Amino acid sequence: MGFYDDHSQERYKERPKSKAGYFFASLVGAIIGALLIVFSIPYLSSHGMLPYSAQQGYQLSENTNVGAKNEIVQKQVAVDVDTNTTRIVQKTSGAVVGITNIQSSNFWSDGGNNSGNSDQAAATGSGVIYKKVGNTAFVVTNNHVVEGATKLEVSLNDGTKLSAKLLGTDIWTDLAVLQIDGSKVKEVAQFGDSDKLKIGEPVIAIGNPLGPEFSGSVTKGIISGLKRTIPVDINQDGVVDWQAEVIQTDAAINPGNSGGALINIDGQVIGINSMKIAQNAVEGIGLSIPINSAKPIINDLERFGSVKRPYMGIDPKSVSEIPAYYQQEALKLPNNVDYGVALRQVVSGSPADRAGLKELDVIVEMDGKKINDVIDLRKLLYQQKKIGDKLQVKFYRNGSLKETTLTLTAESTESGQ
Repeated sequence: MGFYDDHSQERYKERPKSKAGYFFASLVGAIIGALLIVFSIPYLSSHGMLPYSAQQGYQLSENTNVGAKNEIVQKQVAVDVDTNTTRIVQKTSGAVVGITNIQSSNFWSDGGNNSGNSDQAAATGSGVIYKKVGNTAFVVTNNHVVEGATKLEVSLNDGTKLSAKLLGTDIWTDLAVLQIDGSKVKEVAQFGDSDKLKIGEPVIAIGNPLGPEFSGSVTKGIISGLKRTIPVDINQDGVVDWQAEVIQTDAAINPGNSGGALINIDGQVIGINSMKIAQNAVEGIGLSIPINSAKPIINDLERFGSVKRPYMGIDPKSVSEIPAYYQQEALKLPNNVDYGVALRQVVSGSPADRAGLKELDVIVEMDGKKINDVIDLRKLLYQQKKIGDKLQVKFYRNGSLKETTLTLTAESTESGQ
């Protein structure tokens, strides 16, 4: 009885079960289930198979009833956030400082001869402590951060404010060096090798964007480009004077970051943050001076107060900037020559003067390299030649091509040619 016969396809009808049978079966099932749970919890917990809320040490909060009151019990969970990024920031951030450019201004006048002057913060930027000798420390920053200052103040990362002495500036590379009391300086940055950088390599920018309120800000990105050339108008006359070679990064660089550090994953400074491309349609293009290019400039500014560059003694102007009429009438250039550098002035007693160069001569070649414009001339002079080197020059005078040789000397002037 009580079975299903496949062959006969006949069904039987079961007799109703008693209530006592149902109760007894349910009781036995409940007891067995409880025993299974009790004996299985230690095993599941030891194998990490329980949900987080059931495992000790992972409970963030739980509600418990105590009497008639509901009390919330919260347990703190310590998270280890010590990463490569935090370690390298801790290693270098103490060497990044704030710089305040203080300038004098008239704040009142009675209409007569009486007036008053006030020192006010005209601009803020960042800097990097790169050297400490005894109780003297040295800071590198941007020229445009300290330009026009009557006083300079450096703020250490612990809030200590120190007066700074300007040792020297260089408009061509936009660098400057300051000297401060080093008795309270605890950290000095380590320079890396910017020639070994690779596109896509992670970098971190540290500085003071928008002033002291955001001092020590850290942004992270990658190397987006190497050896970028950016046109620079030094004297703001609308004519490009120089092509700055810079590192491109997408790490956020904002006003006030200028002069701060761009560091690699070893915490080494591989660039001095200098500028960004600020256009409505542009995002994430920050520019930094490669530290390998900056090192000789920093050394000269610290030692001499200026950069010792080769000097010719000329006032140059690109032929391409001179109207065609004057190219023919004043410079008397051949029709097929529309390039070169015209000499508006030759300094008396200079290497160019001693070599026989004169006003209105047009230089078209130096050491066998075509000179298209003033930027070409400056690049060859500043990047490939040294003080004391000889320089072969080809030039046009009154329509005739001539050649001379001059010996470069040192001259610490802003024009530098």
